[in-house]
Amino acid sequence: MNKFLLLFITVPLVEMLVLIKVGEQIGALSTIALVILTAAIGISLLKRQGIAMLNRANWKMNQGEIPAKEMAEGIVLAVGGALLLTPGFVTDALGFVCLLPGSRNFLLSKVLKNISVNPIHRSNTADYENFHTHQQYQSHQQPHEHHRVDPTAIHRGDQNGDVIDGEFERKK
Repeated sequence: MNKFLLLFITVPLVEMLVLIKVGEQIGALSTIALVILTAAIGISLLKRQGIAMLNRANWKMNQGEIPAKEMAEGIVLAVGGALLLTPGFVTDALGFVCLLPGSRNFLLSKVLKNISVNPIHRSNTADYENFHTHQQYQSHQQPHEHHRVDPTAIHRGDQNGDVIDGEFERKK
């Protein structure tokens, strides 16, 4: 049996069991109010953490860096938000684990330790745009000829062409 299928069957059953037990202790209306309260707190935390993450990613991109960690954080925040919107205490607890910076960073460190991103060359957008503008200009000057760019010339950086190249490796 697929692990994900088992997860989709087990989590709702555990969630219902916990909701029933809490409802027996504090009452049905109090249980519903508590579920709504945890969702509201979670959404507020998600908004705050999401904005902070977007600001860090934007800053890194402006510095010419790859916001890989911020992209991974965004995925964890999205999962956490979805879990908080799912009614129940178990999913809320898992959602808060995804949203709280300390536990989120712990989760990410475990996941990202197997992934490495090593950029080799950063593209200069202005040079890229100038290169393509030059190519369009030449094609308008010579409408019956097809201008073909030598890929090796671009790789060498000739004709104002920058190369975007990168490598990654999984650490085991």
